[in-house]
Amino acid sequence: MAGLIEYECPCCGGRIEFDSGLQKLKCPYCDSVFDIETVQNYTADIQNTGQDEMNWDTQAGGEWQEGENSDMRVYTCQSCGGEIIADSTTGASKCPYCDNPVVMTGSFSGDLKPDYIIPFKLDKDAAKAALSKHLSGKRLLPKQFSSENHINEIKGVYVPVWLFDAEADANMVYRAEKRNSWSDSNYHYVETSYYSAVRAGKIAFELVPVDGSEKMDDDLMESIEPFDFKDAVDFRTAYLAGYLADRYDVSAEQSIERANSRIKKSTEAAFAGTVTGYSAVKLQSGSVRLNNGKAKYALYPVWILNTTWNGEKYTFAMNGQTGKFVGDLPVDMKAASMWFALITAIVTAVLYGLSFLLQ
Repeated sequence: MAGLIEYECPCCGGRIEFDSGLQKLKCPYCDSVFDIETVQNYTADIQNTGQDEMNWDTQAGGEWQEGENSDMRVYTCQSCGGEIIADSTTGASKCPYCDNPVVMTGSFSGDLKPDYIIPFKLDKDAAKAALSKHLSGKRLLPKQFSSENHINEIKGVYVPVWLFDAEADANMVYRAEKRNSWSDSNYHYVETSYYSAVRAGKIAFELVPVDGSEKMDDDLMESIEPFDFKDAVDFRTAYLAGYLADRYDVSAEQSIERANSRIKKSTEAAFAGTVTGYSAVKLQSGSVRLNNGKAKYALYPVWILNTTWNGEKYTFAMNGQTGKFVGDLPVDMKAASMWFALITAIVTAVLYGLSFLLQ
């Protein structure tokens, strides 16, 4: 059975959490604030005193059949004695019985330990406010959605991300066009000249992110980019206190295809940006070769908000560092039809007016 770590306030003994605003650990009971290293040293000193040994020989219930529990882990909360059952990709959570934040170190051992983590800068209230702002001013949003939907859960989640560094050596060939047009009293002329634009060179990429969690939708995760890596720090379990954290279930090897796709598109766009002075540019052929490719493992902060309305579930995400907020919304079809009819009427009136003036 894997152990867990809880951080205890040196002043009052309460369970402390990481405060995203202060970037330190804060006790919710006595408001004491501590540096992470101070609390870690304090916790280490306590753990070095040893633990009670109260072993029981219990032979109750049936045994698990082979494969039945392969994706589950069982942890014991040292605060209330309750047991937590979580799947193998969950790294940190709260005890469902006493609500104390816990860190499950069993999921972060060995080669699974992240290299870096970007701590949360924005709290749960900021996520709620962002949702309200996201809903405001939407003309086609059903009026009942804001009043009748309710937030099922707001989770601060550290999402596992693979970060790819590489040097791209590329050769690109573009088909370019220049158009020149003129008119006389009889005809309108268009002259098109075609060119082959060749580009070759190197471009360096750092920290290209690829979502390492099956649970987190890739498009949703990429929609709240970018994350600013300047706030990244070496991984410490203390930053997880009070938040969830997923262990990666998409390996670095499995992420290579998506990383290659992002790097290739960015390389093509960067090289295309150098082909200027033409009316149109299209990539004809090209190749990208990567050198010194390396991958790192990091945890990025994301607020996940789930709401339910009319029996449908709507998921929103907010960048826990920058506040960028995304999420799909339902459409009031009656209101949409009215707007479409209104726009059609306006366009029809404008066209009729123009035709009348041209007569």
